[in-house]
Amino acid sequence: MIKEFEFQTLPGVGMLVLLLGAGAASVFGMVAARRADYGLPIFLLAILTLLVVLVMLCGFFIIGPNRTVVVTLFGKYKGSVRKPGLHWANPFMSKDRVSLRVRNFETTHLKVNDHDGNPIEIAAVVVWKVVDAAEALFEVDHYEDYVKVQCESALRNLATAFPYDAHNDDQMSLRANAVEIAARLKVEIEERVLKAGIDVIESRISHLAYSPEIAHVMLQRQQASAIIAARSKIVEGAVGMVEMALDMLNKKGIVDLDSERKAAMVSNLLVVLCGERGTQPVVNAGTLHH
Repeated sequence: MIKEFEFQTLPGVGMLVLLLGAGAASVFGMVAARRADYGLPIFLLAILTLLVVLVMLCGFFIIGPNRTVVVTLFGKYKGSVRKPGLHWANPFMSKDRVSLRVRNFETTHLKVNDHDGNPIEIAAVVVWKVVDAAEALFEVDHYEDYVKVQCESALRNLATAFPYDAHNDDQMSLRANAVEIAARLKVEIEERVLKAGIDVIESRISHLAYSPEIAHVMLQRQQASAIIAARSKIVEGAVGMVEMALDMLNKKGIVDLDSERKAAMVSNLLVVLCGERGTQPVVNAGTLHH
C-alpha cells in the first residue's frame, strides 16, 4: 500500500522573485543584442533563458487551508504537500489536489429486509474526511464514489442483522437502540474504507420506517403489542391488590371466607380492577351466603 509522506518544495515567493529577475534580464539581453554588432549569440541565449523562465513559471501552485497536493513524476509518487501557501516544484510533475475538509452525505432510502424478514426503508448520514491523500488517490478508483458505495453496503448489512422492533428486552432493535446501532455502523464503515485513507467521524440513522405496503399492518401490530403490555401491567397490579386485600381481611379477622367465597371475591375484584368501564355495584341485602 502507498502511504503518504511529505514532499519538499521550494519557497514560492523566492522562486517568483528569481524567475521574474531572470525574465527581466533575458528581455534586457535581447534589446542589448540588437544594438551590438555581434549580438546573435547573446540574442539566442536571451531567448533560451526566457523560454526556460516561462516553462518554470508553470511549477507554481497554491495550497489553501485543509487541502493537500499529491505530487507525481512520470507516474511515480513523490510525496504530498500540506503546508498552505505558494510553492514551486518541478513543472513536469503532476499535481493532484485533494481536500482534507470534513464532508458528509446522506445515503439514499434503501429498501431492505430486517432480521425478521420485514421490508423496511432505512437511510444514514455519514461524516468523513480524507486523512491519507496518497491512499485515497492510488489505492481506490474515485474515492468519493467508493465511500458512498461502501456506506450503503454497510448500512444494508447492518439492517439485515437486527429487527425493526425487539420482541424481548434482551434483544437489540433498529428503532429502540439507535445509539448502539449508529456506533456499530460507524465501526463497519471504518473497516470498509480504511484502505482508502478515509476516517469516519460520525454515522447515524436518518430515516427508518416500514415499507409502505406493510406500514398499516405493522402499525396495528405495534398497537396490539402496546395493548397487551398495558394489560399485563394492569393484571399484575390487580393480582397484587387482591392478594393484599385478602391478607388484610385475614389478619384483622373482619370476615371468615371459605375457598368458594374467596374465589368469588377474587373474581369480583379482578373484574372491577381490570375492567375498562365503570362497574355497577350490587348491594347484598341478605346474609353472607344468600
